[in-house]
Amino acid sequence: MNVDKDSIILGIESSCDDTSAAILINGVVHSNVTANQSIHEKYGGVVPELASRAHQENIVPVVSAALKEAKVSVEDLTSIAFTRGPGLLGSLLVGTSFAKSLSLSLGIPLIEVHHMKAHIHAHFIKEKKEDNPAPNFPFICLTVSGGHTQIVWVEEPLKMKVIGTTIDDAVGEAFDKAGKIMGLGYPAGPIIDQLSKDGDSNKFNFTYPNAGELNYSFSGLKTQFLNFIRKNEQINKHFCKENLNDICASYQSHLVSYLLKNLEKSIKNYSCKDLALAGGVSANSHLRKEFEKLGKSLGCKTFVPKISYCTDNAAMIAMSGKFMEEKGCFADLSTSASARIPMD
Repeated sequence: MNVDKDSIILGIESSCDDTSAAILINGVVHSNVTANQSIHEKYGGVVPELASRAHQENIVPVVSAALKEAKVSVEDLTSIAFTRGPGLLGSLLVGTSFAKSLSLSLGIPLIEVHHMKAHIHAHFIKEKKEDNPAPNFPFICLTVSGGHTQIVWVEEPLKMKVIGTTIDDAVGEAFDKAGKIMGLGYPAGPIIDQLSKDGDSNKFNFTYPNAGELNYSFSGLKTQFLNFIRKNEQINKHFCKENLNDICASYQSHLVSYLLKNLEKSIKNYSCKDLALAGGVSANSHLRKEFEKLGKSLGCKTFVPKISYCTDNAAMIAMSGKFMEEKGCFADLSTSASARIPMD
């Protein structure tokens, strides 16, 4: 079915274990289809080789489903946006190769997207021409996920500067490691969030690492949590089971307060009226609640994407592609996937 539109972008996301495709028509999302990989649950984390194989199986049916849902054909597409990185190289190669092949066969432009910038661009996704509230430039965005923890100064859609970052592990890893220690499933973040609702967040205390003015460090916190559990289980072998809700609530509260502690500091150096939250961990209910409270205390407006746009998805890749398309920022077929790409 031909669609008379100025811009019809196919977005493709394959940076980790979610295969996703979306169609963006003139800046409005018409489909956003994602295939999750449950196979990693039994391993307690993403296995790169299994992830890349699953992407190969999923990418064609996911793209076909996105086109069908949006009621467009491949001939209607005006450009293809794909995640070039950062992420798991094997997974990225699947999406990159597919996007390049389709771009070549259709003779349409190719747009390479930075995964973490796309998480920030998720704030500008529109659905059915409805104007969702979006932050005004410039603004500060806290991006939190399983692989990244950053404070980003966003001057313009394509002009961003990392002003704070983790020097080792990401906050999502801190959640998952704690979950593994306590024998919870994977991913542990949502499980800890749920268990915390019936727990006392002041029951147990943890310390803050010192990583610099606006930087984070979660490696030591993971070790601190492990030692905390081991020490108490030596006294009472049922300690974790008997105090599970309180442990989850206390640990989650500590991680969230640590994140927001540095975010609040950033306002002193980078004056703005809008604060944004992005990335998979931004789906955490306690973080969202405390983030809004911080914004009110600072006199700032706060912005958090819909839950469906917090985790990895192709709609944010297509949205990022739209900003780049408007500036004529296209890639050629020599582009290649990269596991590490700086945002600046």
